[in-house]
Amino acid sequence: MNQAAINPQEPIVPMNKVYRKRLFRHRVGIAMSVLAMSLGLAVLAWILVTLVINGFSALSVNMFTESTPAPGSEGGGLANAIFGSFMIVGLSTLVSTPIGILAGMYLAEYGNENKLAAVTRFVTDIMLSAPSIVIGMFVWAAYVATTNHYSGYAGSIALALIAVPVVVRTTDNMLRLVPSSLLEAAFALGAPRWKVAMTVRLRAVKAGVITGVLLAVARISGETAPLLFTALNNQFFSKDMNGPMANLPVVIYGFAMSPYDNWRELAWGGALLVTFSVLALNIVSRTMFSQKIPN
Repeated sequence: MNQAAINPQEPIVPMNKVYRKRLFRHRVGIAMSVLAMSLGLAVLAWILVTLVINGFSALSVNMFTESTPAPGSEGGGLANAIFGSFMIVGLSTLVSTPIGILAGMYLAEYGNENKLAAVTRFVTDIMLSAPSIVIGMFVWAAYVATTNHYSGYAGSIALALIAVPVVVRTTDNMLRLVPSSLLEAAFALGAPRWKVAMTVRLRAVKAGVITGVLLAVARISGETAPLLFTALNNQFFSKDMNGPMANLPVVIYGFAMSPYDNWRELAWGGALLVTFSVLALNIVSRTMFSQKIPN
């Protein structure tokens, strides 16, 4: 055998050229990735800094204790809009959470056994990508036009339709991560399928399911388009969910385009509240409810 052919010290010029070419492409790809990430972070930082600068100046006790002011009047706050958003989002969460979790459990348990589960997963994927304004128009045609008035209930229905697919998909994905050995052990003890699903499978990933619920709440907290067609707005403080109800997204949308300085200032303050609320929900969902799947 030719010793020169296997000499480790023999330079391999073609391989060096290929390596340098690949290394150059690797460095170019890394540089472009870092540049794209830097541009995205720069735009995000620009938005957050602008929001903080303008929003903090609007924060005051009056913003949390007084209702939205009339056109041309001084002062005022966002108490009615904050309360309305809390009521609308809270009701939609109460409606969407059990429906989404139960539907996700059904898909995880029977998703590969019948056509109904396949259709349910297909519809869920469509609703995840559906524009929120389309859902708002659907609820307007199905509920608002039927009852002949806007209401907080209609807004909750629209937001629940947006939140349900998020909870369904998250629950389905989390339940599929549970190892089959854990389920087989429960079945070996004689537990029925429904009990295994509720007390073993769901309990093993409860933190992930809660994370999905919080992400759904964060998803619907800043939605404006569906509420324009359903809850609309209310200048006064109202606890009646069966009538038009003030909410932060719609108030921010209207005040931001107004010619009044105090309205625009309140819009900045409301935007800061919504942003920090969504940020807090994301931080809580990714830290406090992080959980490893049992082996």
